[in-house]
Amino acid sequence: MQTPQPTPPTGPPVGPPTRPPTGLALGRAARVVSRAFDEALEQAGGSLPVWLILLNLKIGRPGTQRELAQAVGLREATLTHHLNALDKRGLISRQRDPDNRRIHVVTLTEEGEAAFLRMREASMAFDARLNDGLTDVERALLTDLLRRLTANVATEGEPPVE
Repeated sequence: MQTPQPTPPTGPPVGPPTRPPTGLALGRAARVVSRAFDEALEQAGGSLPVWLILLNLKIGRPGTQRELAQAVGLREATLTHHLNALDKRGLISRQRDPDNRRIHVVTLTEEGEAAFLRMREASMAFDARLNDGLTDVERALLTDLLRRLTANVATEGEPPVE
C-alpha cells in the first residue's frame, strides 16, 4: 500500500516571509539615505530641488522654465515656486527670451554659482560617505541591481536609474 503524497499548497504562502521583502528593505534604505542627503544639502544652504535646479542650470541645459521643470522632474507650478524663492535669494536671474516674449530664460547669478559650489561639495562629500567601504565592483553591481529593480516595476515614460 502506497502512502498518499501530500498535495502541494495552493494560493499565497502561509506564515511569515523567510526573508524581508526586497521592496521593504529598499524602501527603508531609500528613506534613510534620502533624509541624510537632504540634511547634507540643507547644511550647505539648499535642498534637493534647489540642488537639481542649480545643477541643471550649471551644466548648461535647459534654458526655459518648461525645459527646466522636465529636467528636474517637477511640475511647472512647483518649479515656479522654487524659482521665485531662488530669485529672491539672488541665486538666479530670469529674463524674457527676445525671440519669444512668453518664455523666460533662467541663468545662475554669481551668488547662484557660489551656492552651486557649496552644494556640489556637500553632494560629493555625501557620496563619498555613502560609498565608504564599497569597491568599484560593488558600486557597479549596486547600480546594475538598482537599474534592474527599477526596470521590473517602472511604468512607461519613467527615466532609468543612472
